[in-house]
Amino acid sequence: MTNENIAILLAQLDQVLLGKNHQIKLALCCILARGHLLIEDLPGMGKTSLSHALAQSLSLSYQRIQFTSDMLPADILGVTIFDKQQTKFIFHPGPIFKQMILADEINRASPKTQSSLLEAMAEKQITVDGETYPLPAPFFVIATQNPSDQSGTFPLPESQLDRFMMRLSIGYPDPSSEFAMLKNQQDDNAVALPQCLNAMDLQALQENVSNVSASDSLLKYILALVNTSRNQSEGIGLSPRASKAILQAAKAWALISGRQYVVPEDVQVIFPYVAEHRIRQNAQQQGQVMSAAILSQVNPIL
Repeated sequence: MTNENIAILLAQLDQVLLGKNHQIKLALCCILARGHLLIEDLPGMGKTSLSHALAQSLSLSYQRIQFTSDMLPADILGVTIFDKQQTKFIFHPGPIFKQMILADEINRASPKTQSSLLEAMAEKQITVDGETYPLPAPFFVIATQNPSDQSGTFPLPESQLDRFMMRLSIGYPDPSSEFAMLKNQQDDNAVALPQCLNAMDLQALQENVSNVSASDSLLKYILALVNTSRNQSEGIGLSPRASKAILQAAKAWALISGRQYVVPEDVQVIFPYVAEHRIRQNAQQQGQVMSAAILSQVNPIL
């Protein structure tokens, strides 16, 4: 039943983002692995459509937050205001209190505002004026960012990048998919997608991911990849958080592929998307080159 539900969900999402089956599977892989997703691409590529379709199909509460240069942390987290009638301070929750958050154009906000997401993404809670408030479960952030060479952007610091389990680009559609898109043009906001799973089903799938088995040889393969990244003369090596993310994402990819065990090919598929944004120094291309080099240098330990 698990594989059937995943297949139905993927088929529905394929009708929203035409010709992008691989990117859709990666996004689902990320949420099943309990990670957060960073999408870096040009405007108009379908980033918002993908996040909205995921929220609808999974029956999750959803909030889009448009990041701007003048945004403050309180605009995201909420604010405490003194109530004269009750003679006490009352917390007014911000838009962060939803199960799925689209942090749109996150790199247009200042580093101070970007950092307001760190606790939420790492610990599924926020702290305002010394009080801690739990966030709804499951909690998932999809952040979009414009290319760093565009005006009005602030680069995400390494600590922020490391909170995202995966980073991907959607890219231009192929000609046949874009033709179908134009031929069947409709208002995306007017399309209500049927629910494929609910929050409890999603959490059950996330538990199934944790139960996917990985052999000692597979773990040694992941460690060999991580250690190779740390021995590179350029770039930043992968952290222990990254090695955990590689394993968890590989387990999710195995489950999507209909298996209860991880094979080296699962690691090879997800590795660039988990590693590139962590090991790159300057340009995205450098991260791609380094991740490809690491994969080519390390053979699976069987």
